[in-house]
Amino acid sequence: MLAGHDWVFSNEIDTAATPLKGLEPGGDVTLESSEGRFLAHGFANPASLIAVRLTGRRRNHPFDDEALAARLRNALALRQRRYTAPFYRWVYGESDGLPGLVIDRYDDVAVLQVSSAGMERRLEAICDALISLGGLSALLLRNDAGQRGLEGLSNYRRWATDETRERLHVVENGLEFSVPAENSQKTGWFYDHRDNRLALRDWCDGARVLDLYSYAGAFALNAIAGGAREVVAVDSSAPATETLQANAEAQGVADRVDVRTDDVVEAMRAMGEAEERFDVIVLDPPAFVKRRKDREAGLRHYALNHKLAMRLLVPGGILLSASCSQPVDDADLIDTLRKSLPRQRERAQLLAPVAQAADHPVHAAMPETRYLSGAIARIV
Repeated sequence: MLAGHDWVFSNEIDTAATPLKGLEPGGDVTLESSEGRFLAHGFANPASLIAVRLTGRRRNHPFDDEALAARLRNALALRQRRYTAPFYRWVYGESDGLPGLVIDRYDDVAVLQVSSAGMERRLEAICDALISLGGLSALLLRNDAGQRGLEGLSNYRRWATDETRERLHVVENGLEFSVPAENSQKTGWFYDHRDNRLALRDWCDGARVLDLYSYAGAFALNAIAGGAREVVAVDSSAPATETLQANAEAQGVADRVDVRTDDVVEAMRAMGEAEERFDVIVLDPPAFVKRRKDREAGLRHYALNHKLAMRLLVPGGILLSASCSQPVDDADLIDTLRKSLPRQRERAQLLAPVAQAADHPVHAAMPETRYLSGAIARIV
């Protein structure tokens, strides 16, 4: 904490002086040193391993509704400086000084996801502040993520406004998409990959592209925009592939997109047996490692995906490999790629990094806020 990290764990607190069980989940607390020196303000949660999430380090500036609104404005200013259209992650938790709060914006609709008891207690104030900042008509609370259980919070999904929407409209890299508002994955869209999808276009002109774990078609349709002659998109979720098909039709490129609903690993095996080959492959799976204890098993799963995908590449083909598992960093992922090279492939040439976009800023003292890793590589 003294080095700038914004979490305090339960084993770092003198429970003899401050019994954690006596604290109210999400309540405001002040942290002091053993000598009684002020350290920080924060939210407490005796039910969580993260006992305190810091909200400020200035004694005379507690985290009240005014501070909340100021941080929302400050977060908005960053996004508006970087993006000309109102489609972005407005708030990225601790990186924006709002621990346990994520907000994605879709023009005049915002989707909120709360994962801390402190933010849950302030949900009404958050919604009021968002509306007062202007430009929003509807707020959707997608509070159904697994980490809420670690904070002792129940899951639910509801609109916080009278106005609701059936679908979320997305504009990215000059393309338009639509996804279901309430029944999409997580907060609806994955803005973190927007720069990587744009970078992919540079390698797609005239190419046959395979988009694995394709979801609603963001990589697939960016590849088409980059000149791909054909994209095969595979995802195990029927609602996702139906959305992808609808997006391809809306963009007038459905004749160049082959959408397949299938288990990705089994689909790769079947394509290998059929001797299908691709010039470019996108491998962007869900998080295979959600907890550190699952790290080795998850790395084996990344390795299997790498091995199967690289067998489908033509010589000199391009692989965009990404991981959204926070415990897996660039070195880990690239190491599994290197070790998974098929015998007929000599080496992987790393061409560009894969990283989260500017609307997912990394907190300099919190490596936990950097989660997206990977590379664009040429397999020789």
